Amino acid sequence: MTAGAATGGGKAIPILVVVVAIVGIWYAATIWLNTPWQRDVYQREGRDWTVSDLVADTMAQERPVLPAPHQVAIEIWQTTVEKKVTSKRSLVYHAWITLSATLAGFAMGTVLGVVLAVAIVHNRATDRSVMPWVIASQTIPILAIAPMIIVVLNAVGLSGLLPKALISTYLSFFPVVVGMVKGLRAPEAIQRDLMRTYSATAAQVFWKLRWPHSMPYLFASMKVAVAISLVGAIVGELPTGAVSGLGARLLAGSYYGQTVQIWSALLTAAALAAVLVSLVGVANSYVLRRMGARP
Repeated sequence: MTAGAATGGGKAIPILVVVVAIVGIWYAATIWLNTPWQRDVYQREGRDWTVSDLVADTMAQERPVLPAPHQVAIEIWQTTVEKKVTSKRSLVYHAWITLSATLAGFAMGTVLGVVLAVAIVHNRATDRSVMPWVIASQTIPILAIAPMIIVVLNAVGLSGLLPKALISTYLSFFPVVVGMVKGLRAPEAIQRDLMRTYSATAAQVFWKLRWPHSMPYLFASMKVAVAISLVGAIVGELPTGAVSGLGARLLAGSYYGQTVQIWSALLTAAALAAVLVSLVGVANSYVLRRMGARP
């Protein structure tokens, strides 16, 4: 066995242990939370039951308080593999709708965050006037401001993707601003003094010193931003009564008590966030490697 394989196996085992523990706790919680309802069913039907019957039935309820992991897995399989991606009952279709708003909001939030960070670092007045407002903007609960954004934009004829993307932008630009400000200020004074001795212009200092130093901070903040962009896209779908998107699946599930549908949408959103964060991590590794960073 190679050293790489041994290292990979060593990393996989703790992850598998945690996953198995989570699934075990989930099954135990399923039995515990669904038992009262199942006992009422037995009492109404006048049935005799055993513990094994109770355990099996609590994990096979149509509308359980907490669905069992295998119920959620079956629902995800049926709504992804067994449905056409163009079907409005397909999780792939709904995930794509949410992903579109997520990526648009993430892109706009990243650009806005970088521009604000550059302005804050290079202009003292901007630092003192804009940065406090950037921080204050995040004290407003997104659930309170999302309906306002939707209503205002609908009043001016803007609907569909853009309102959800703007909500994602509102959430995602903040970590990028904070991360980039920290990154652009990361070079030490001695490094900046060295650039001055070379008679470097402000643009040269930025591109040769500040920008390379900020890359690790940028990608770290982008990992947070892309995950929170997904949250913003889902939240943006809730106050509109949307008929498509993962938020719409959550709404429909809550309206009709379809907890299995709710959990399948939640796990799909979690998996989508994990993929997006992983892609940002891959981009981070590639960029740093191209810049000559050591592994």
